[in-house]
This record gives sequence, C-alpha cells and structure tokens, in this order.
Amino acid sequence: MAHVTATPSWAMLAYLIAGVLFILALRGLSSPATSRAGNRYGMIGMTIAMVTTLLTHGIASLPEIAGALAIGGGVGFVTARKIKMTDMPQLVAAFHSLVGLAAVLVGLAAYLNPGAFGILGADGTIEPQSRIEMGLGIAIGAITFSGSIIAFLKLAGKMSGSPILLPGRHVLNLGTLIAILGLVAYFTQDQSQWVIATITVLSFIIGFLLIIPIGGADMPVVVSMLNSYSGWAAAAMGFTLHNTAMIITGALVGSSGAILSYIMCKAMNRGFLSVIAGGFGAEAAATGGAAKEQRPWKRGSAEDAAYMMKEAENVIIIPGYGMAVSQAQHALREMGDVLKKEGVNVKYAIHPVAGRMPGHMNVLLAEANVPYDEVFELEDIQSEFAQADVAFIIGANDVVNPAAKTDKSSPIYGMPVFDVDKAKTIFFVKRSMGGVGYAGVDNDVFYMDQTMMLLADAKKMVEDIVKALAH
Repeated sequence: MAHVTATPSWAMLAYLIAGVLFILALRGLSSPATSRAGNRYGMIGMTIAMVTTLLTHGIASLPEIAGALAIGGGVGFVTARKIKMTDMPQLVAAFHSLVGLAAVLVGLAAYLNPGAFGILGADGTIEPQSRIEMGLGIAIGAITFSGSIIAFLKLAGKMSGSPILLPGRHVLNLGTLIAILGLVAYFTQDQSQWVIATITVLSFIIGFLLIIPIGGADMPVVVSMLNSYSGWAAAAMGFTLHNTAMIITGALVGSSGAILSYIMCKAMNRGFLSVIAGGFGAEAAATGGAAKEQRPWKRGSAEDAAYMMKEAENVIIIPGYGMAVSQAQHALREMGDVLKKEGVNVKYAIHPVAGRMPGHMNVLLAEANVPYDEVFELEDIQSEFAQADVAFIIGANDVVNPAAKTDKSSPIYGMPVFDVDKAKTIFFVKRSMGGVGYAGVDNDVFYMDQTMMLLADAKKMVEDIVKALAH
C-alpha cells in the first residue's frame, strides 16, 4: 500500500492563505471599482499555491515543471495581449475547455499510475473513494471540455448560434447521464480500463449534446455554467491529488459559477433546467424566425440625435453586443463626456445578460474609462426611464423588447427588460431594419412614435454624433 506523505504544517498554512486570497479575489471581482485588486489577490494566491505544491511534491522534476509553465504562461500572455475585447466570451469558453481537459488528463494519469498519487489500497487496487473522486472528476472535466468547445464555436460564429434540436434529445441526454453515473458507481467495484474509458467517452459526448440545443441568447448562462463545471472538476481532482488548494479553489469557482448561473437565469426569468433542456429562441428557429410586419418607422440622423441629446436633461445609454462588435465603446464614452460638458445627466444601463457573457458590457465600458458611478444595473435604473428625455440604445435588442412583458407567445416572455418605451425620445442604433435580436423576434420599439432609427455601423454613427455635437 502506498502512503501519502503528510502535508507539512507550513504548507497547510500557505494553502489557507491562498484560499483566503481567492475569496478576496472573488469579492473584488464583484465590482468594477475593485476588480483590479481582485485580480491581484487571485494572482498572488495562485502563485503561493503553485510554489507550495512544487516544494511539497516530487512527481515531476523542476525543469519539466518550468518548461510547462513557460509554454503555458507564454501562450496565455500572448493570447491576452492580442485578444480583442469583443472576443472575450469565446476566450473564456476556450479557457474553460482547457480546465476540463486538464481534469481529464490528471484523472487518467492517476488511474494509470495510482502509486505515485498515493491512492492504492491494501489489496493493491485503487481505493474506492478515490475511484469515485476520479470518475466524477473525469466525467465533469470531459463534459466541461466538449461543452466549452461547442460554446466557443457558437460564440466565435464558427457554428450557428441557433438551437440545434436533435430528435429525442431529452431522452438521449437523460439516458447518457444516468449511464455515466451508473458507470461511476460500478467503477468502485471494477477498475477495468473499459469502465474508465467508457465514462470518459460518454462524458465527452454528453457535453456536446447538452450545449448544441442551447441558443445564442442563453450563452451568458452557458458560460457561467461551464465555469461552475470547471470548478467542480478541479475540486474533484483536488481530492484525488490530496491537494487542499485545488479543493478550495475548485469549490469557490464551482459555487460562484453556480450562483452566477442562477442570477443569469433569474435575469431572463428562466429555470436552469429549461436552459439545459433547449435554447432560447428554439421556437423562432423552428419557424425560421418571427414574421416581421411591414409597419411604418422613422429614420433619424446623427444630427437629429446630437440636437435632441444636447437639449436633453437626462440621457440613458443602453449598450449591447452590437456596440462590442463595432468597438464603439470609446466613441460612446467621448459622446457621454461631450454631453456632460453641456450639462446633460448621462447614465449607462447594463442588463445582466447583455452581450455574450456575464459582465461583458461592464468590461467594455471600463476599458473605455467610463466612470463606474455612471453605470447602473437594471433594477437600479429601471424607474428612471419615465424621467428620461432620451433613451439611446446602441447594439442592444432583446433586453429592450417590450414583447417580454406583453406577448405570452414570445420566446423572451417574462424576461425583465428595460422600460425604454417610457422615455420621451428613443434613438435606436443598429445596422439595418432586417436584423432581429438573438432570440429571433421582432422589436416593437422600432415602430414606436417616439423612436428614431439610426441605421449605420454603431461606431461610425456615434463618431458622427460627436462631430455634430461639436457644431
């Protein structure tokens, strides 16, 4: 029987300090104003955890570890430097896939060389509890990997964002999940290679099957959900490796991701299980999108918007993914600065599911140096639309669609949306009248009496407005 070397007391203390720093990191990341400090806490905590692990484990040589760190760190550094802010959602999905794959590889390594991991029992086989940890870790990691790959492809536009609905998918998914859990239980009795191999293959498959029926509008939930999965996979592997830091970190990531998924679902008035069962916009996708009526609408210009906003007292700006695509955040901040110099009260309204991942719009506005105290969540600014002279919608769609409040047949019915219809004037920036939101439904705001459509690339339109404001 192989014994696990007792962890030195100083290492336990170091892991505890790292855990506290991870908690402080999560606390800091909860607000844009403290996010930089949160990142620093996380980096320091991870450095402490990594150094402590290297000093207390002798599985690999230091040159091998240094080489792996150099390769991984180099790739991460170059990627972070080159990535566009609009591509952050797919980058996060890609990172989640790597965490899942790492959990699978660690689990398989422990299975193939259990003595090195200290998980052999007295009879020369892997201890039953370690088999459960290993099986669950591999399963969750594989689901995270393949699910994150599909999420990446959807977010990057390399795969249709519409739900892909397979016949009998609910029965297929449920049957596969039951088979995986059954095999994990059987693995405690039989550690044959075919058992662990089948668990791994089925888990890769179910990750794929779970994500393809989820539509693009549910991607914020998917990203946070996969984040949670990656955390639980890491925690399970922490038990296998007898590593306290991995258990703490994985549990923190897993629980925070689960809470965030719940918040996202609540923001869309949807149940978590309904998101997993099939995507937002499934009905629209099945019928080719909602039929659009030929209703009259008014077209505005940059000069119209500049004049109306310059004369306004209160302006509320609602950004969406279209702003991210056109990289209009810097021009938008410049427009806000000009308006403030004219004495206009400018505020930014952020919906919890705006963009393609939680906090996407907050990150973009922070990148453009928009003051944190001018950015408000839905529940904090909703009551102010009735006093707003102008609601300036740039690249958002579903989050301002009144069908969510009035049309019970709409796929977004029940989702909390901004009350932009209460504003005196609405300027709606979008490329053309032909496009609809990610949920695939038309928007009544386009045709309201107080709405002027500003049809152009978002960045160019805002830059034109800034020029008009200067005259």
